[in-house]
Amino acid sequence: MRAKRLLLTVLLLSLSGITATGQESHPEARERIRQGNEMYARAEYEAAIREYRRVPEKAGEVYAQSLYNIGVCYYELHRTEEAIKMYRSAVGASRERYPKALYALGVALEDSRRWPEAKEAYREAVITSSGSYTESQLAVAHYRLGLLALREDDYEGADALFREAIARSGQAFPASHNNLGVALALAGRLEMAEQEFAVALRQSRGAFGEAAHNLKLCRSRLTMWTKAQFASLKVVETITPAIEAN
Repeated sequence: MRAKRLLLTVLLLSLSGITATGQESHPEARERIRQGNEMYARAEYEAAIREYRRVPEKAGEVYAQSLYNIGVCYYELHRTEEAIKMYRSAVGASRERYPKALYALGVALEDSRRWPEAKEAYREAVITSSGSYTESQLAVAHYRLGLLALREDDYEGADALFREAIARSGQAFPASHNNLGVALALAGRLEMAEQEFAVALRQSRGAFGEAAHNLKLCRSRLTMWTKAQFASLKVVETITPAIEAN
């Protein structure tokens, strides 16, 4: 199943992650990117791929960007394995310094249920950011790592990662509060979980169905939860990669 988009679209950022060094010397390559982006915006993904492929390898970082954008187009076409290959190629072409492509690679690997590889991609995105990611963008990477920790039943690790995502976001992040609440509930800390669900619902102005469900479950004040009740907790997943403009 492809990753669900966040209810809060404020974190749907351009996720810049590759420097602009040397782009000025490749105006034709930049024009290919621009034209490809226009096609992408019209959902003409195959045409966009053809345009991005016209960027020559000698264009350096612009070439790496074109590979990334091709990957995004493949992802939109549900050709996930091809997207994975292009994201890896983009990372290689940028000399392993392309956190945006690493993040997108993690998303695609998750869709393919390749959890350990996805975790490594997100970790590399954080490690290689070196100031090229904003705090909000780093928040998204930590958020996805938190989701993977939940999948592994690592509730303590998920707790720390969702808290880090909230701290780095610098703004309302109801999805992370909701998922932090899930981690706390699964660890048996129901009162703290209830507080996080309430924050998620408040930040979304009551328009967060998953948080409302989880809060109602916590407020049922059951002395002992059954496996079915734990399993009914609703986790929210995150955004898909965005095309990179130039």
